[in-house]
Amino acid sequence: MSTVATAMERAGVRPAGPKCPYCGGAAQLVDSAIVYHGRSYGLIWDCRPCDAYVGVHKNGTGDVPLGRLADAELRRWKVLAHAAFDPLWKTGGMARGAAYALLARLVGVPADQAHIGMFDVAQCRLLVAKLREEPDGA
Repeated sequence: MSTVATAMERAGVRPAGPKCPYCGGAAQLVDSAIVYHGRSYGLIWDCRPCDAYVGVHKNGTGDVPLGRLADAELRRWKVLAHAAFDPLWKTGGMARGAAYALLARLVGVPADQAHIGMFDVAQCRLLVAKLREEPDGA
């Protein structure tokens, strides 16, 4: 952790959070127990008024979002997108890099933006539909 981050932590100061895409307010860095019924899985960026949140990377400063804030609808579509996509590479049918190149092509985004964590509802729906049409993405 950087000296600045350590000093901020000691002072109880949290870095500015990502902006909520639903209300425009700043998300707060909080313990995930508030959304997981008292069970903590680490920190999340959270917008309580919108019930939108995203986890953070465990490495580095511990405040880098894993994706975009997601409300209940987007969280549901991300689960469906992962369920449709992940077996392509997790079952050994395709190398992970090749699967993500396919993901980029199917959704029409550059390779560096081919992350379900960054997708909106429309992109998740598109991915699910395309993989239902052609389960191997051909």
